[in-house]
Amino acid sequence: MTKTADKNRIKLKSWVQLLTTVAVIIFLSFVSSLLRLRYDLTEDKRFTLSAPTRNVLSHLKNDIYIQVYLDGEIPIPLKRLKRSVGELLDEFRIVSGRKIEYEFINPSAGKDIKQRESLYQALAKKGLIPIDLHASDAEGGSTQKIIFPGMIVNYNGIEVPVNFLNNSSGSSEQNILRSVEGLEYEMIQTIATLSSDTINKVAFLEGQGEIPEIETADITFNLAKFFTIDRGVIGGKPGILDKYAAVIIAGPEKMFSESDKVVLDQYIMNGGKIMWLIDEVAVNSDSLVFGQTVGLYRPLNIEDQLFRYGARINPAIVQDIECVPIRLMVMSGGKRQQVVTAPWVYYPLLKPTENHSITRNLNRVEGEFVNYIDTVGLDPAIRKKILLSTSEFSRTVSPPVVISLKEAELTPNEKDFNKKNLPVAVLLEGRFTSAFKNRPVSNLSEDKNFKIRTESKETRMIVIADADIIRNEVQRSGLNVTPLPLGQDKYTGQVYGNRDFLINCMNWLVDKNRIMELRSRELKLRLLNRQIIKSDRLKWQLINLTGPAIMVILGGLIYGYLRREKYTGY
Repeated sequence: MTKTADKNRIKLKSWVQLLTTVAVIIFLSFVSSLLRLRYDLTEDKRFTLSAPTRNVLSHLKNDIYIQVYLDGEIPIPLKRLKRSVGELLDEFRIVSGRKIEYEFINPSAGKDIKQRESLYQALAKKGLIPIDLHASDAEGGSTQKIIFPGMIVNYNGIEVPVNFLNNSSGSSEQNILRSVEGLEYEMIQTIATLSSDTINKVAFLEGQGEIPEIETADITFNLAKFFTIDRGVIGGKPGILDKYAAVIIAGPEKMFSESDKVVLDQYIMNGGKIMWLIDEVAVNSDSLVFGQTVGLYRPLNIEDQLFRYGARINPAIVQDIECVPIRLMVMSGGKRQQVVTAPWVYYPLLKPTENHSITRNLNRVEGEFVNYIDTVGLDPAIRKKILLSTSEFSRTVSPPVVISLKEAELTPNEKDFNKKNLPVAVLLEGRFTSAFKNRPVSNLSEDKNFKIRTESKETRMIVIADADIIRNEVQRSGLNVTPLPLGQDKYTGQVYGNRDFLINCMNWLVDKNRIMELRSRELKLRLLNRQIIKSDRLKWQLINLTGPAIMVILGGLIYGYLRREKYTGY
């Protein structure tokens, strides 16, 4: 009797322990679902949001709805990108207090051809950039698919596109990694702009023969996603630029007056930011239609001003072996003409500096009749950083110089291109000294009480020795004029980094939330060793297939043995 009672007591105790354990697990699961405890154990902290991102998300006033058009049957690398996008949006949603909602959409699902084409056109019109993929089908053939690796961010009825696939040179794995590195910046930059109470104003300067508006239409359209864009003349009026966060001076052809120079100088002294795109050598590219043109020195009367700030644009044209090809009409067999491509050393492919947030992971930038820059002065209050430079094989020619298309028919000799890494774009930041310090300025302003400031606040500027970096090509058909995408070769479709470079420059100039620092984020690419995979493939297949089953069997045997030992004798 006593033995039976002990067995019943043990059974009851076992059931109580089981039920208690189940109840505790359910309770802990419920509590953990409420607490949202998250720990990033990765070495490079790839799942940890930065302080600027958290600050923007925590101050959102209204809900944001995001449509991600990266779903359906896509290659494995893009699936990894999709997973990274989803993980980051989950983090955004939690930090924002559930003010961010998102969904993944397959733009090719459940639609006939006409509806699909209509949606593709609508997405492209909104600003998403499609890519063509060739995938194998079940019958051994191949099919072409159009993928939109991007998203549409909707805030208060305003839609802004975000393209997050990096297509810089390198392997597909490297491009995906760079895309993942830039995800947080691309997303939070857009969200910060949309949710900001105030929108910064940027002005394109006019009055000195700058690049026409139609030829800067593409960059204007893309900058308008972040800023309010104006255009106008200074007119020698002090303070006229004070309401602008930054000013763009794009390709002036006429000399600046001293009164306008004072206005620009005092704008800088009061903390204003300027992006200078200056050509010291004038080249008429249109004349190349007739086979040749001329490069002439063209001073603009701002050389002394830039020199005082720490930069000198040298009046010389750069030639570079690493360059953009052009199309030429040549005679074939002396009978007919045909189009061939040839390297054009006057259109260098400029190298972005890899260790700065402006230029990290950028494609090469296309230049046209580029000059180069010297950084001057030893003022410790001014910090200088080269953003763009030529290749290892470059040289310079001084004006006046005749430029002929016949030069494209010659094979460049590397020995003649003996200059390397010539700076073409430089950023300057710090406290600048006025170019009008110790100079009389009373006759340069109508305001008799006008007084200049001789030392600036902490500010920034970027000097670029090529105005054509910002110039987009224009397609003309009768009376219709259509601007083409900036940095895109109209013959090959190759996209250079001009647009991204200039947008990053402007965002860096006016960045107060340190969001641009996110572009310096670096993730390590951990790829499997293909040689070891090939040699040890069978071994690892057996381990992966039989290992889990063996572990379950061993666990069951150990558990059964322990139970027999525990209850033996009852």
